[in-house]
Formats: sequence, structure tokens, C-alpha cells
Amino acid sequence: MHGPALSGWLLAALCAVTGLYCLLRTRACAGEERRAAGGEAVMGFGMAFMALPAAVLTPPGWSWAVYAAVFGATALHGLLAVRRGGHHLHHLVGSLAMVYMAVAMAAPGAPGAHAGHAAAGAGGIPVLTGGLLLYYVVYVLRAGARLVPAAAPAGGPAGGSAPTGGGTVRAGGSEMTLACRLSMALGMVAMLVTL
Repeated sequence: MHGPALSGWLLAALCAVTGLYCLLRTRACAGEERRAAGGEAVMGFGMAFMALPAAVLTPPGWSWAVYAAVFGATALHGLLAVRRGGHHLHHLVGSLAMVYMAVAMAAPGAPGAHAGHAAAGAGGIPVLTGGLLLYYVVYVLRAGARLVPAAAPAGGPAGGSAPTGGGTVRAGGSEMTLACRLSMALGMVAMLVTL
């Protein structure tokens, strides 16, 4: 069990650092971007908690209901926010995925540990898990491609440097913000694979 515990720790650390960055980002921005950063911080910390190895923290059975309620509330907030922009749809999918994983962990026969240890008996609905996996894999590939620097133009100066991110990162989102979203999507892929 050394491997799964190590990967659980690494995933928990990645999600916690991402949540912390998003929390700090709420102080540096305002309006819609601030609300998005707050939602991403909640998601990062929630994923970090869910990824903790069972040897460290085995939550009581009722905690998954609380977890589902918290992310159910964020899903309702996301549903109302979808009208304001397309990125809120991603937040809505993330919140619903967290509710789904919490419900799967609370289901009879689930090991009662974290999603990272659910491979043995829990599961969920394979089609839904597969759909969420597909969504997050596509998101990871698209976000990763947006972070790759673009090549210098053919007629550009030799030895010149290409702009970071190739200028493809959308307005209002820095490379670091996109990297955090990519990290959380990778974490979601890891948790869904083990569900």
C-alpha cells in the first residue's frame, strides 16, 4: 500500500497548494474573477481532503453526506452563475463531480475511506464515471495546449523569445491561474480513475 499512500499524499499536496493559491488570488482580484477564485479554492481544499490517505484520516460515514451537501450548494451556485459566463459551466461540472464522488463513497459497500481508495469495492455508475473522465481528459489536454508557448513567427527575429503561453490564454486568466485549473482537472482525473 506504499504506492497508493504516496500518490494520495502527492495529490492532497497538489490540491491543497492549488486551493491556497486560489484563496490568495481572491485578495488580488474583484468581481467575477474573485468569485471564480473562491469557488476554485473551495474545490482545491475539498479535493485535498478527499485525497488524504485513509491511514491519516478515515472520516465517519456521515461526513460524506456533509461533503455532498457542501458541493451540492456550490453546484446550485454554479447553476445560477452559468448565465454569466461559460467558465461557470466548468465549475458546475466540477461541483457535481464532487457530489457524485461523495455519494459513491457513502454508498453501501463503499470502503468508507477516500475516493483515492475506492478501487476495491465502491464505484458509482460506470457510464457517468466514464463521461466525467472523458470531460476532464479533454479539459486537461485543452488547458495543457494553451499553456505551451507558441513558436516564433516565421518572419520574426531570430533568437527572439515567444510570449509565454503563446498569447492563447484568455483575457482575465493568467498562465498561473490556468495551471491551477489544469492541476485540479488532473486531480479529478486521478480520483475518478480510482473510483
